[in-house]
Amino acid sequence: MEAVKISLDDYVLSGGGANGESYDLKSDPQVMLKLYFPGKIQQPLDELEMARKVYDLGVPSPEPGDYVVTEDGRYGIRFRRIAGKKSFSRATGDNPEKAGEYAAQFARMCRDLHAIHVDTTQFRNVKELYFRLLEENPFFTVREKDRLGRFITDVPETDTALHGDLQYSNAIFVGDQRYFIDLGDFCYGNPLFDIGMVYLCCYLSSPEFIQETFHMPKSLAIRFWQAFAPVYFGTDRPLKDIEEQIMPFAGLKTLIVERDTRCPMPEFRAALKNILA
Repeated sequence: MEAVKISLDDYVLSGGGANGESYDLKSDPQVMLKLYFPGKIQQPLDELEMARKVYDLGVPSPEPGDYVVTEDGRYGIRFRRIAGKKSFSRATGDNPEKAGEYAAQFARMCRDLHAIHVDTTQFRNVKELYFRLLEENPFFTVREKDRLGRFITDVPETDTALHGDLQYSNAIFVGDQRYFIDLGDFCYGNPLFDIGMVYLCCYLSSPEFIQETFHMPKSLAIRFWQAFAPVYFGTDRPLKDIEEQIMPFAGLKTLIVERDTRCPMPEFRAALKNILA
């Protein structure tokens, strides 16, 4: 796909993140640009192709536009902007009294997503990601990798749509419209892999990380999880049983965090103790 050449003089900076920056088009506020940091060429192209497939699948998400490049050689993607949007994490932090309401809405979004069945020839299996991460991880021993590999293998297979990075900051809303964003890791597999990330972000992460990333104290994030779980799993299951089931899937996110930080994360590894024992 050939990149469309654009000038950043036509845009205004609106935000930033781990991979790049976001801009709004001055002449059309309904167009936003996600511009990656220098040197990242294939990543935005891959994300655009994935965004188009996910959008065509019917997953509520911003309409993807085109692949662009600036005069200084930075690559990015243009999307149709969701004006007035707010993430579920930001909304919860701003309105803690509505934590239960937002958690229930997010849980219903997740259930709807996990009710979608995909063509498995068009998307990758979530297990492939974890097997690759496990192979590349330098911090687990051979014995530990063997145990984790067996756990992943034994998880029942499904053709369920997965977000791949299901944080409550990656779902937005405006009015009665709700959308998933940052779908570059979209895949298919058992929904427990997705819900493990929700639990990690709400419960296992440090208070400092939750405050900085999700704009709320950890006590509020825990309240969000406690309201989310019965809506997603049903009110007939005790929370303790749900958390025991989810814990190892949250722990597997250690592989992603250790890849990104390049150091062992003992606070997340604790969630894997039953597998590694």
